[in-house]
Amino acid sequence: MHSEVSVSWGEAAIYRFDLEEQPPMTHEAARAWLDEQFVALECEPIRASGKVLMADKVVAVAQGAGQDKFALPENHAWALAFASAAKAALGKPVVRVDVPALAIGY
Repeated sequence: MHSEVSVSWGEAAIYRFDLEEQPPMTHEAARAWLDEQFVALECEPIRASGKVLMADKVVAVAQGAGQDKFALPENHAWALAFASAAKAALGKPVVRVDVPALAIGY
């Protein structure tokens, strides 16, 4: 089954991470990794209620990390960890993160 996470900052800046050969991350490990990054990157809840859904957390971490975390070769390990965590936390083999729209697609 195809497994990929893409993170977009618009049509000219889409970063794709093929996870076919990557060891899978457990759901619990993915949630913990995203929680750690959310705090480390000082992310803010997207919703006015303050409730943070897992999909919102994925978008917030991508936004908080910034485009360079996905674009620069020296950050490739972090970007792959993000992709693995997004896939495992959301439980979908294909995930599209649209940062400007603050949206997730499957």
